[in-house]
Amino acid sequence: MNYYNSSTRFEMVVEIANIALDEFKTHHITRNYTGLVQRYYQLVEEDYGDPRAKRFPLMEHPLFTFGLVAIYLSWVLVLGPLFMRDRKPFQLRRTLVIYNAFQVLLSGYMFYEHLMAGWLNYYNLKCQPVDYSDGPMSKRMLNLCYIYYLSKLTEFADTTFFVLRKKSSQITWLHVYHHSVTPLETWVLVKFLAGGNATFPNLLNNFVHVCMYFYYMMSAMGPEYAKFLWWKKYMTELQIAQFVLCIVHTVRALFSNQCQFSKFISALLLLNASIFFCLFMNFYMQSYKKSKAKQLTSDAAAATAAAALKADSNNNNEAKALQQDHHQDSPMKLKAH
Repeated sequence: MNYYNSSTRFEMVVEIANIALDEFKTHHITRNYTGLVQRYYQLVEEDYGDPRAKRFPLMEHPLFTFGLVAIYLSWVLVLGPLFMRDRKPFQLRRTLVIYNAFQVLLSGYMFYEHLMAGWLNYYNLKCQPVDYSDGPMSKRMLNLCYIYYLSKLTEFADTTFFVLRKKSSQITWLHVYHHSVTPLETWVLVKFLAGGNATFPNLLNNFVHVCMYFYYMMSAMGPEYAKFLWWKKYMTELQIAQFVLCIVHTVRALFSNQCQFSKFISALLLLNASIFFCLFMNFYMQSYKKSKAKQLTSDAAAATAAAALKADSNNNNEAKALQQDHHQDSPMKLKAH
């Protein structure tokens, strides 16, 4: 039985490879490589696309999302810095509070919906295939996945605010990569995998974002709230834990013979979670090293200042002692004369 399944999968891969090669030969003659890409996408959509997703805006073709990501990168890397070059940074305090509060509420709503639409009810943590039926819970998860996709587009505002406030130090490679990739990932989610194992990372991400945007909201409320923001370091640790859980969950499904969730998609999910884990670990280590080095420098400076102060105090005490001895000796010397 296992041999038969392996043979069937192998034959399917060979058939797909032959179709791809035939299409390439056909379009290579006319050098129509754009048409080749469109043809490949058409074949994938016909075989694997979820027809229910066609009713949503921006779901007809991935080029719309690619275009939005391109506009985002253009603003962040070129247009935004040029626009702000001769301008003072915007404060945007009230705007940031409202925006972050909105993200807290939206992430909280999506976290609740992920639980109610499956993960708290009938979803299996070991392995959960995608339900493509027209049942109410399946449609609820599909709608949620689309809202999750739209939420990733709204998060472009994170970097936009950094540019307007001239916070270039916060526009890191990790930040830009994260905000560029997630809209594309979530588009694929809605188009092909609206449910099942693919939504487990979303569940975790929503919980993390509730905490993260709440932190940003308090930070934007003013310096008087800084004393309540001692848990910044733990936010990064929570994000790292999120990817560890994703890796464990995906590996379990990937190497399970009973799991009916796509092995190919599981492999992609594992690769994505591993990349983010490495990037966040590197960010955490770099931030921790800088913070620790800064603390050591501060402690050394404080110790040096304390030693200098003690030395000055000792010198002053010695000077006072000498002065007292001088005053005590003077009458005796006068009397001797």
